[in-house]
Amino acid sequence: MEYLINGLKGALKIILESDREFLSIVMVSVKVATTSTMLAAIAGIPFGIFVAQKKFPGRNIVLTSVNTLMSLPTVVIGLTVYSFLSRVGPLGEIGLLYTLSAMVIGQFILAFPILSGVTIAAVRSLDKRIKITLIAMGSTPKQGFRMFIHEARLGILTALIAGFGRVFAEVGVSMMLGGNIKGYTRNITTAIALETSKGEFALGIALGIVLLIVAFSVNLILTNLQKKNTL
Repeated sequence: MEYLINGLKGALKIILESDREFLSIVMVSVKVATTSTMLAAIAGIPFGIFVAQKKFPGRNIVLTSVNTLMSLPTVVIGLTVYSFLSRVGPLGEIGLLYTLSAMVIGQFILAFPILSGVTIAAVRSLDKRIKITLIAMGSTPKQGFRMFIHEARLGILTALIAGFGRVFAEVGVSMMLGGNIKGYTRNITTAIALETSKGEFALGIALGIVLLIVAFSVNLILTNLQKKNTL
């Protein structure tokens, strides 16, 4: 138990003193996760709204695919993107492998089905009579659509938070596509794996505390949003 106590003491020291390496690792995680989540939201939320609202051939296949991809293992995404970006892959000449951009691409693929799937569920759960009522009250189709989406705002926010939480805590994509390069692509999860394998627990525990704080914050935000929606 002594090594755990010493590790915790060292972790608190790293956090309180704002260790440069610690801050660099945290910033990489925040930057990559935020960028990939925003890009996935730009593509995934409109896609989810469209799939939820429109009927078209193959819609059930799309829904099944989105639901399946929501549980796709991160190492599978990492392996797939790696095969395209590696030196012998079709996109190898671009030189994106082991860069932040490669990590963003992988995390975008991870977040997209989550944002799409949760948005689809949120929009489909709304009472269909809302649109009819708005049109009966004289709203234009555009105004009716805006009000309909406004009613789905909690679900869309949930999608954003869930997507960010998923990519922030993943390790497979970051390790395979970022390469865990110190001072460049090393993020929280890959650093924890490395430090633990080296027997250096202080930095690993400090980064683990950050992950726990983020996880707690994400759940706290979701809980508060749900409470506000039920009031």
